[in-house]
Amino acid sequence: MKKHTRIVLAAACAFAMAGAFALFGCSSEPKAEEPQNAENQSNAESHEAVELQIFAANSLSKAMEEVQALYKQDHSWVSFADTQYEASGTLNEMLGAGSYADVLITASKATMDTAVNSNYVDAATRFDMFTNELVLVTGENNASVSDIKLEDLSAGTYTLAVGDANVPAGNYAKQALSTTEPPCWISADGAVGKESSGKEGTFEGTPLAGKVTEGSSVGNVCSYANSGDVDLAMVYSSDVYRFGGVKIVGTVPADTHKKILYPAAICADSKNPAAAREFLDWAFTNEGAVKIWQEWGFELAA
Repeated sequence: MKKHTRIVLAAACAFAMAGAFALFGCSSEPKAEEPQNAENQSNAESHEAVELQIFAANSLSKAMEEVQALYKQDHSWVSFADTQYEASGTLNEMLGAGSYADVLITASKATMDTAVNSNYVDAATRFDMFTNELVLVTGENNASVSDIKLEDLSAGTYTLAVGDANVPAGNYAKQALSTTEPPCWISADGAVGKESSGKEGTFEGTPLAGKVTEGSSVGNVCSYANSGDVDLAMVYSSDVYRFGGVKIVGTVPADTHKKILYPAAICADSKNPAAAREFLDWAFTNEGAVKIWQEWGFELAA
């Protein structure tokens, strides 16, 4: 009888201990999360909810979406309106027509100069975020075109796609094309290379006359090469990561065009300048954000 009692007591103790461990295990997980949840909740409660409207150059779209998602993880009080991705010139036109934005990021110094001169942005908040490079691409499955140099275009044997006057990548492309011998693009004011705006000019009377398709965005320009409508296209290296379907077959010499910069600034009419500044600072310095930019082909400006 005593033996039976000891067995029952031992079993009861073991069961009680197992229950205690189970309860401890169940209760330990929430406790580990409580500090972080409490901190996030405290941060959210100490900030007023804010929605930021970003106007950004087309080429930033994929990277920006990831950066915004990462930002919201630790800034739950911040949301983003439908971010507008357009050619930089088009973004300026939208601001000029009365569209609202907190942040403007363009793909060229010239378009940000226009924004400053037109009072669309606060000039004191302007800084350069990224650099990029101009490349020659062809369709991913096009095996007939490889190892192309800028000078090869002056032979007039290739069809080409570039951005139109509103697309900074197209402006840089035309600047570069004006430096070939003979010139493949002629500026209206006779300027060449870096001295040209890459906006007003013509392909007529050059080896590329009748061989150029101009697109309203770098996405369109890439699609012309991807589909085989043209032999080559001139786009940013980041566009190859963003769109796919094309491959790099040549790099345009950096000294044939203005330096490719992506300036950012807070818009003059922003209702949330402090929150906008915080986001821009974070996007430029946060290790996770920097990694995302680099994975999409962008390098931080020095």
